[in-house]
Amino acid sequence: MYNDILTIGGVTVHGYGLAIGIGFVCAIFLAQGRAKKRGLDEDRLFTMALLVMIFGFVGAKLLYCIVELQSVLDNPMILLTGGGFVIYGGIIGGSAAILIYCRIRKLSFLTYLDLLVPSVALAQGFGRIGCFLAGCCYGRETDSAFSIVFQNSLYAPNGIKLFPTQLMSSAGDFLIALILLLYAKNDRKKGKTGGLYLILYSVGRFLIEFFRNDERGAVGPLSTAQFVSIFILLLGLLLFFTNLFRREKTSDTSETT
Repeated sequence: MYNDILTIGGVTVHGYGLAIGIGFVCAIFLAQGRAKKRGLDEDRLFTMALLVMIFGFVGAKLLYCIVELQSVLDNPMILLTGGGFVIYGGIIGGSAAILIYCRIRKLSFLTYLDLLVPSVALAQGFGRIGCFLAGCCYGRETDSAFSIVFQNSLYAPNGIKLFPTQLMSSAGDFLIALILLLYAKNDRKKGKTGGLYLILYSVGRFLIEFFRNDERGAVGPLSTAQFVSIFILLLGLLLFFTNLFRREKTSDTSETT
């Protein structure tokens, strides 16, 4: 909505990038605090966070190229703009970075996944505020009072009442972060917090897609994000309940011994 926040010395500070930067810093501080409580190496955490940012950026751009291949071929310069990201590509790329790093350093992937997912959800919440400021990822037209009207957006239709899908997504991401933090307070089996994140995010993303109206690709009757959400949900359920079943099996064994 107001993407150009201010101009300093001829350099314009964009709300989209500023929100993402704030989200990243907050995510790092949150992860650092939780790492201290768990006795985990903070230096490794910072290295991992940097890799997640790089791989996440590349993954988000790559998936965008796959989803919007024709648009990229028609206008390759779009890859150099502030837009052109698919969040699921970022999640996949970031997760791959954690997995590779943990394998190389012989660390527990699930331990660090559980540590980082609340921070990921927090960063996504700020990122969606950035989307709101830029006007991308906009919603469908509505007559409802629950709406927003853009006036100077380069992406969203201006002068039309739209569902505020960016703010809806942001609120959902902040809620997911809170739920994960509360859930992880107890001693949980490795992977359960990470699995819960995948479940909550995929369900939320699947539902919010019904309210969005920006171009984002489709697979049959589903948007690309909805299609990917199905597989992310299945992975989350597998990760969450597989560990639950293992815990129950262990408990049963110890009781009968």
